[in-house]
Amino acid sequence: MKNHPGEVTMLVALIATVLSVITATLFTLSVKEALRHRICQPISLIQLSAGVALAQGSHILSHRHMELTVLTLFIFGVLKLLTAGYRWTTLLTPTYFMWPVQMNGSEIDITGSAFATLLQEEFLASGLIQNDAFEVIDIGGMLSGVAAAGFTFGLPGTFNFNGAKYNISTQGVVPTIEAFSGSDGIPGANGTRLGFSGGNVTVNTGVVPGLHSRVPIPEGFSTNYSMWQQGLTANVSCQAIDSSQTQYLWNTNNSDVIYTNPAASSNNFITGLRLWNISVNCGTNISTAYEYVTNVDANGNGNLTGNGFLPSVVCLGPTDTNQNYTSFTIFTQGFYKYDFLKASVCEVVPLLTTVRADYSNEQISSEIISSTPFQSENAELLLFIAGVARYQSMNSQGLTSSTIGDTLYSTYSSTTTEYVNNNLNDTQVHLELEDYWRGVVEFSATFLRSGFMATGSFPDNIIPNNLSSPVNGTMFISTIGWTRWTKNSPTYLLATVPLTIITILTFACALYSLLETLEEHRNHTHKAHFNVSNTIHLVMLCAAGSLKLADFGNRKGIKKNEVVKVHLEELHSPRLST
Repeated sequence: MKNHPGEVTMLVALIATVLSVITATLFTLSVKEALRHRICQPISLIQLSAGVALAQGSHILSHRHMELTVLTLFIFGVLKLLTAGYRWTTLLTPTYFMWPVQMNGSEIDITGSAFATLLQEEFLASGLIQNDAFEVIDIGGMLSGVAAAGFTFGLPGTFNFNGAKYNISTQGVVPTIEAFSGSDGIPGANGTRLGFSGGNVTVNTGVVPGLHSRVPIPEGFSTNYSMWQQGLTANVSCQAIDSSQTQYLWNTNNSDVIYTNPAASSNNFITGLRLWNISVNCGTNISTAYEYVTNVDANGNGNLTGNGFLPSVVCLGPTDTNQNYTSFTIFTQGFYKYDFLKASVCEVVPLLTTVRADYSNEQISSEIISSTPFQSENAELLLFIAGVARYQSMNSQGLTSSTIGDTLYSTYSSTTTEYVNNNLNDTQVHLELEDYWRGVVEFSATFLRSGFMATGSFPDNIIPNNLSSPVNGTMFISTIGWTRWTKNSPTYLLATVPLTIITILTFACALYSLLETLEEHRNHTHKAHFNVSNTIHLVMLCAAGSLKLADFGNRKGIKKNEVVKVHLEELHSPRLST
């Protein structure tokens, strides 16, 4: 059926035509047989004429007998529709529809205390980021932020990670459908959990047996999925640091030239290096400082148009009422060609979410259904996310440019033909910066889930019950076939009501004939077999009797004859009499 939809439709049309002819034929035969019995009792000629017309699949037209005219026209119309095969074709032709199949399974639960304990053990054993995961988090986090930030300005927001394709950003989910899980490579011995650098992610999702489990699930034309699963996002709010907000103690003035080589300028080598010590008060009267090195000229100055410096410092906090960290803060400022970004502070509040992930067109799109803020048992999870942000903020800055700064600069400049600094206001910059860090946070959760669900992360690739979270949803298979019509569907009514009417009339005529036949058996009588729709048979019946009717010379002859009652007499041979 999948490969030959045209042939299936043609076959159904042929079957529908045959059924239509059979239905109409059975109706006319039942009318003929019923009329053969009814004529044995007095019946007017106009009624007999109407019966004969129906037995021939026709109708009568008489303004003096509108009831019979309307009745025969109605049945004639319904009969013609059946003969055309429309009703049967409507009921039998396969239609395009989505076959729903319930699915459930499990994934890693990163929200509970059991995972917090496991994550803490990983921190103590090997540190926050391990082995080849450095490159994955470096490039993956940056690309996720770029995709999320670019979408704000109308750029394509597609992000690829580990072979899976996400719409705009990952929303913190991990693929729970095998066909969308991405890479099928086997991670190395140290390539799982926090050392994850790509590879197969174990999928534990299957079909829920239904009421008709023996019926095979169709292959269909395409398959989409809608799954309810865990996610993670963040509310990010960025604003400029006002001159009155002295509590932050944001200090970018501590820097020294640590290397100069004026002769190197002629060879395009490094002529000088400046060491920056960027510090900020993280809210506990403890200064946190990051060090950066940038390229400068022989005089210790940076290139205002060619170089870019965008330092960032990440601080945990503030704390909630129970003195638990549930968020973190990012301080940042742009210099040289990034000077459109003034000294700013971004508050990042991670949220645990439940999402509906739609798997279709080789892409994963997620919609947040509900969210909750971090609790005390999510302290280690917050440390990891903040650690990824810190890693991004430090490693994004090179000697001459910053990937974060280039993202802000190029994303906006790709949507305008004018110089960036002439048009980019603080609101636009902060909006783009918020989306960038949100993308990084969501990627960190996807990385974490992928690492702990990678093949080899747990014995036999089975997640322990205390570390698993249920996943459920629906698989939608697009196919063609036959579905149950809803009773209030207009198409259902148009297709079945005429067919039902003809069926009822056919059975009514057949029942009448059956009762009359039983009466014959009880009275030991036998009625002659003849076809009332046959003109010769009717003429013979009239000629054999003493039927006298008004002729055409009488102006009202036809009108008088219409109401004359006749009946069948059986003496030596059947004949019509008045």
